[in-house]
Amino acid sequence: MVDYNLIHSLGSVDSDVDAAVARALGGAADDISQLVKEDQVQNITPGAIVKGRISAKQGDDFIVELGGKSEGILEKNEFDEPENVQLGDEVQVQVEEAESDSGQLKISKRKADRIINWDNIMKTRSENDPVTGKVTKKIKGGLLVDIGVPVFLPASQVDIRRPGEISDWIGREIEAVILKIDEERRNIVISRRKLIEQQREALKKKTMDMLSIGQIVKGVVKNIADFGAFIDLGGVDGLLHITDMSWGRINHPSDLLKIDQELEIQVLSIDKEKEKIALGLKQKEASPWENIESKYAVGTVHEAEVVNIMSYGAFCKLEEGVEGLVHISEMSWTKRINHPSEVVSQNQKVQVKVLEINKDKQEISLGMKQVQENPWERVAEKYPTGSVVEGKIRNIANYGAFVEIEEGIDGLLHVSDLSWTKKIGHPSEMLKKGDTVRAVVLSVDQDKTRIALGMKQLQEDPWVTVIPENYRPGMVVKGVVTKIANFGVFVELEPGLEGLLHISEISDQKIEKPEDQLKVNQEVEVKILRVDGDERKIGLSLKRAQWAAEEEAREEARKERSVKRGLRGGLEGGESITGLGDLRLED
Repeated sequence: MVDYNLIHSLGSVDSDVDAAVARALGGAADDISQLVKEDQVQNITPGAIVKGRISAKQGDDFIVELGGKSEGILEKNEFDEPENVQLGDEVQVQVEEAESDSGQLKISKRKADRIINWDNIMKTRSENDPVTGKVTKKIKGGLLVDIGVPVFLPASQVDIRRPGEISDWIGREIEAVILKIDEERRNIVISRRKLIEQQREALKKKTMDMLSIGQIVKGVVKNIADFGAFIDLGGVDGLLHITDMSWGRINHPSDLLKIDQELEIQVLSIDKEKEKIALGLKQKEASPWENIESKYAVGTVHEAEVVNIMSYGAFCKLEEGVEGLVHISEMSWTKRINHPSEVVSQNQKVQVKVLEINKDKQEISLGMKQVQENPWERVAEKYPTGSVVEGKIRNIANYGAFVEIEEGIDGLLHVSDLSWTKKIGHPSEMLKKGDTVRAVVLSVDQDKTRIALGMKQLQEDPWVTVIPENYRPGMVVKGVVTKIANFGVFVELEPGLEGLLHISEISDQKIEKPEDQLKVNQEVEVKILRVDGDERKIGLSLKRAQWAAEEEAREEARKERSVKRGLRGGLEGGESITGLGDLRLED
């Protein structure tokens, strides 16, 4: 056995002495010389970093010979891969505590590695230098990365876009750059994001220089939004807008693309100043609109599929990438449609006629009703002018009432055609919704799909014969006040026939408000001033009727006075007068 104490005492001997001692001890001169040299260098004190060799295994742990009589034990967790440790392997360890009673030192390989690696980093690395390491664990605010020493990778510096769950990075080898070194506290902060940005910046310039409009390039889908997808072309992103993804309909870009999907796209435009690139996927194929006018000529009928229903109509697909709009007004000749869903449903197959094509705007107007017979083509024949029809009041407006003659065919009964004589302010004064009425067809406009109806035309126009005969200027007639306006009063002379008593004809005095003089339902005696058959108006006067009454009273008084004077003259002349008058005179 080698006497290590003896070797230790020979620290200053020369090589000849070394050889002699070696022979005396029965050892090889070279081996013992090496041991002496190692023992000279080793400083077996707490905190010192020393070299050693794996000499044996003790259970799962390893015995390390440090020179002289010193040895220590390394637990297997001091090694990253304990299964690969071999006897005779050289290791560097830190002495943590001096020898115990058992003669073994407390040592740590990991602490030694950390100190050695830190010193090495301080000598070889500085801020902004690249490093490589393995993510070991997640801590508050980011990740720990082993680059020889544990360093901090903030969550915001993991990637260009913040990852959803940073713990997914544990166990991955990464490249980064040193952001900050705090030598005093032995802290290092690194950034993977900055490294990527630096790499992308260099790659971006190269890519931008190589790109040209119309070029087909490869890219990777990096982000998907409602309006499109961002494609990484190599250091620079291009926008693939949803409208440039397919000639057909796409509800959302995610229907067609997935994150990290690789695809070939065409460069549509490049703005080098703003670093904006527009990309297209559908442009790789010929547009289905190229020969649209020959494939779907105006007037031709085709089968289409309803793909989208809006309040104003339905979009129908003729083929992939070619859709046309059936406007709500083009769905039925006669049916009143409030919403297209009353007529069509999603994915329904329908027959449509091409009405109009705008190739530049890629728009096609389609019609569904044009595929069927237009019932209005028979309306003029079925309901000629002058014929009497019967229908139900479907709707009432300020200007008249709509009468349903047959399903989907309405006629308009205008307020002016309700009565020959009555002044009607609103159709509801005579009609109500749901009433069944008879009317005369006044006109049929097939192009505008309109029928004009009249109720008053069922009777002869009284203004032609009856009214001019019964009501002549100068006549004093009785009537009833029906309506009062600021300009005058309407007086009903007979049922359905009214005349206007203008405010100026109410009194000799100036009147501000007609209602101060007259009330609705009040009976009045008025004088007819004029009868206008063309305008269908009768002008009345209250004050002139009163003048006439007063004049008549005065005339009666004059007549009575004349009679009395005549009687007196007869008596004086001796004439014989008989009768009741004679008796009164005698009295």
